[in-house]
Amino acid sequence: MITAKGYAARKANSKLELWNFERREVGNHDVQIEILYCGVCHSDLAQINNEWFEGIFPMIPGHEIVGRVVKVGDHVKNFKVGDLAGVGTLVNSCGHCEHCEDGLEVYCKEGVIATYNNVDKYRDNLPTYGGYSNTIVTDEKFTLRISETLHLAATAPLLCAGITTYSPLKHWKVGKGHKLAVLGLGGLGHMAVKFGVALGAEVTVLSTSPKKEADAKKLGVHNFVVTSDPVQIEQVKSSFDFIIDTVSAEHDFDFYLSLLKVDGVHICVGIPPIGLTIKSVGGSLQMGRRSVVGSAVGGLPETQEMLNFCAEHNITAEIELIDIKDIHAAFDRMEKGDVRYRFVIDMETLK
Repeated sequence: MITAKGYAARKANSKLELWNFERREVGNHDVQIEILYCGVCHSDLAQINNEWFEGIFPMIPGHEIVGRVVKVGDHVKNFKVGDLAGVGTLVNSCGHCEHCEDGLEVYCKEGVIATYNNVDKYRDNLPTYGGYSNTIVTDEKFTLRISETLHLAATAPLLCAGITTYSPLKHWKVGKGHKLAVLGLGGLGHMAVKFGVALGAEVTVLSTSPKKEADAKKLGVHNFVVTSDPVQIEQVKSSFDFIIDTVSAEHDFDFYLSLLKVDGVHICVGIPPIGLTIKSVGGSLQMGRRSVVGSAVGGLPETQEMLNFCAEHNITAEIELIDIKDIHAAFDRMEKGDVRYRFVIDMETLK
């Protein structure tokens, strides 16, 4: 086994603390990565606090992982020592169901294995541990290639926030000639803006905060609408082809559905605590022939496609780099929406 160390929650709702643990040895098809940076996702805090389901503890969070390859298995074909590499939200799947065969491992019929807070039933029945650590060992099928041209720390959030927004935009073929609204300008929303602009759509940010307009304009948006201003809202009613909804707090879906054109699509990628609630079904949906859809992160081929697209268009996340000792202050600020727009841990500080 490989000796490793990381920051772990020993039980639900507890503080993270230094924990020494073991990773598996590098197998024939495995890649070992020295983790250099790891993004901080809101889901990290949610899982530490058992907000979605009962967690597996000790828990090492983190699924926006980038670093350098330090060892490869004998049968690895796509990586060599010294390469940049990344690991996102997935580390295994059944590999043989129709979705896995289509490169949509995230929708594996037999259950995908998450990078942390999961048990790898396909390999060794051991818990998975995430990227708030110094090293990770993954199957090369679940390891992503990263361009040397990208700012590495700012690339880390692409492994979750990036692919979570890229995947639905590509699936619904959002691009030139479309009016795209991005609901919420946070970790997910700012990536949706960057991708929407790069894909050629006319992008509008819908926000409750007028203070974010200057930032939105810097990111390249064409329009900014304050959702509490009835005059601004009246001007955009029934005007959008797509809304990509990145909000993880409770909000009024009926209100936003009214902003879609006939045949408009409301894409949910945020995870509100009470789920999706539509009250005026007849008015919001049937009378506009509108659709409400959901999307998770993409599969491995699409994630690699996204990383290649980012290298081509020089797209990375807007980040604040932090020491790992400051993770709880970062969690507190993240809960308050006080981050522009993703925290990333410099794992050198773990040493």
